[in-house]
Formats: sequence, C-alpha cells, structure tokens
Amino acid sequence: MNRFLEKNIQFFRRSDEEFSLTDKTDNLACEVPISLVYNGIAHTVMMATPQDLADFALGFSLTEGIIEQPQEIYGIDVVEVCNGIEVQIELSSRRFMALKEHRRTLTGRTGCGICGTEQIDQVYKKLTPLEQHLKVNPQQLDQCLETLQAHQELAQITGATHAAAFFTAEGEMLAIREDVGRHVALDKLLGWHAKAGKPQGFVLVSSRASYEMVQKSISCGIEMLAAISAATDLAVAMAERYHLTLLGFVRPGRANVYCGSERLTKD
Repeated sequence: MNRFLEKNIQFFRRSDEEFSLTDKTDNLACEVPISLVYNGIAHTVMMATPQDLADFALGFSLTEGIIEQPQEIYGIDVVEVCNGIEVQIELSSRRFMALKEHRRTLTGRTGCGICGTEQIDQVYKKLTPLEQHLKVNPQQLDQCLETLQAHQELAQITGATHAAAFFTAEGEMLAIREDVGRHVALDKLLGWHAKAGKPQGFVLVSSRASYEMVQKSISCGIEMLAAISAATDLAVAMAERYHLTLLGFVRPGRANVYCGSERLTKD
C-alpha cells in the first residue's frame, strides 16, 4: 500500500485584495486503519501510515507491555484487507493468556494513543527506573537536527508526518521512522531498536514530548528523549521519576533540559 497519494486540488492565492483559484497536484500522506490481531483476536485499531508495520507491531507490543522480549513474538504477517490492513501477530501462549486477562480496547486516532482506555489506572504503567550508561555531547545536537530534517522523506513530500530517529552517543543516525501519528512513529522506531539488539543512544522526535512519548521511551530502556517541541508537566514528572533525560524545544545551539542533565557532557 502506498505511503502517499497524488490528488488534484485547487490552489488559493490572494494579492491586492483579489484572489484566484488554480488547479494543481498535491501529495497526501496515506492514513489507513491498522488492525493489530494477536493469535487471531483483534486487539486494537490505530490510524497510521502503511509502512514499517512489522516494526510498529513489535514496538507497540513492547510499549504496551504485551510482551517483554521480542522473542515472545513468533511471527508477524501484514495482510491488506478491504478497508485497511491487518497485522497478524503470533504470541507465545503465556503472553497471549496474559493479554486476554488484561485486555483493553483502544480507539485509534492520529496523535492519541490512549483514547478508549477503559480505566484511568491503565494509563499509568509500572516502569523500571533507567540506569545511567549514556553520555551525550550536546554540541552534537545541531548536526542531529540537520540529519533528522534531511531524512524526513515523507514529510518533505507531504508535509503531514512526524518522525522519530535514533542516534548513537556520537551523533550517528542509525534509524528513522515516519508516520502521521507521533506515537506510531515512535513505536515503529522502538520496534526497530528492539530488533537491532537495543543499541545505546538517544531518540530525537519532530513533535512535542507528551507523557506517553516519555513512557514508551522508558519502557524500552531509552535513556534520553529529545523533542523539537515542548514537554508537558506529566511528561517531565515521569521523566524525573524514572531518571530519563528529557529535552524540549531543541533548536540549533539551544534546548530546554527538563531533567537528567548529568547525561550531557562535553567529554
């Protein structure tokens, strides 16, 4: 299924209090229903861009606590259906039994990962505080920003997607994932991170840092999350509690360091 589609539209232009409409072609990011099906039982439907869906399935399964290790998924098949895509995931018997006991229904929406949660208590997951292994020279962030922007291929074509990228402590980008939803882009990246053996480094996202972005990062052992936009108060509180280094408003030569500055060093 395509990542984007061309569509004929009209373009509005105003000058000297007059306006004109002209025909043009625009590129639209694809947004389709993605059904995650575990052992034949539909678990949730998320609206997402139809690429890197195996990474998404793995990352979502990890960040939602459905699995603890990638090896607990025996297989992933991506199947196009009449109104969207099914991602069919084969879980270990133990994990599938646990999923059935704690199952919840999510209503997928762009930019909202917890809509439809049945109980408020399910929003807050029990996490393990992060250890401190990472050291990052903040002067490298300028180059990381340039690299992120240069590799947002779908955003350059459509202007409608977010990106999440993984960088080593030395500033080398190892992977980038894009999606119309920022949570989905991060899940896709975290799925790649798990398959790659959890290399050490940090995540840079083209969005704000909500509590859920922080929660997903902590759950996968990411020690530093840097966002181009702002962080929320709950995101900062969660980052402080679990020892995540959280940066916001990352711009050339500056950034807000909400917590975890001990990981930033010139050495």
